[in-house]
Amino acid sequence: MNNQFGKIVSSLEAAKLVKDNMTIMVGGFGGVGTAPTMIDELLKKEVHDLTLICNDTGFPHIGVGKLVSDRRIKKVIASHIGSNPIAGSLMTEGLLEVEFSPQGTLAERIRAGGVGLGGVLIDVGIDVEVVNREKEIIEVAGIPYLVEEALTADVSIVYAQKSDPFGNLLYDKSARNTNPLVAMAGAITIAEVEEIVPLGEIDPEQVMTSGVFVDYIVPSKGVNWKWVWE
Repeated sequence: MNNQFGKIVSSLEAAKLVKDNMTIMVGGFGGVGTAPTMIDELLKKEVHDLTLICNDTGFPHIGVGKLVSDRRIKKVIASHIGSNPIAGSLMTEGLLEVEFSPQGTLAERIRAGGVGLGGVLIDVGIDVEVVNREKEIIEVAGIPYLVEEALTADVSIVYAQKSDPFGNLLYDKSARNTNPLVAMAGAITIAEVEEIVPLGEIDPEQVMTSGVFVDYIVPSKGVNWKWVWE
């Protein structure tokens, strides 16, 4: 068996780590770079009342949009929900709580959570009354900034093109998007991957997420498991 670090598990086993009322963080942008097998597994598991942190709510039947459309999410923290009309309807009906965060601010809040910071100082929205009324303002060198709290999750789910058994990850072009940040910010991080290669096959200079951040590796649908269990 080449699963020498014990990190490679099935999507079914990984999904057991996600329970009702947890906060999950999912990589991706409009579904690109979002883990399809894990999303489907969570739908089959019937997990509910999740808080979802992601760039957006995907589309009704793509990416995290599936979880939103199936009413599995009670709150979402995202930069926009416009590509998923179901999310908009649920928000309007009071069935989905939505916290909007500008995309750059959202990414920085996730990064802050991943590196152990309590938050970051941002000037985006400082002149918007409805925003600065709700947030603490701190002055640095006479310049006011909004305090944006760091974001972390009980479970982070990322999607990568390639992984070795330790969890060193390589992403595919723009599918990289928020995944490296999300991988750092979860108490538990699950990486769904298209291909698992032997240790040492990924050039260290190509590693985009270190395996120290990855707890479990899930082969995506269609991945060849053979060498893993030989």
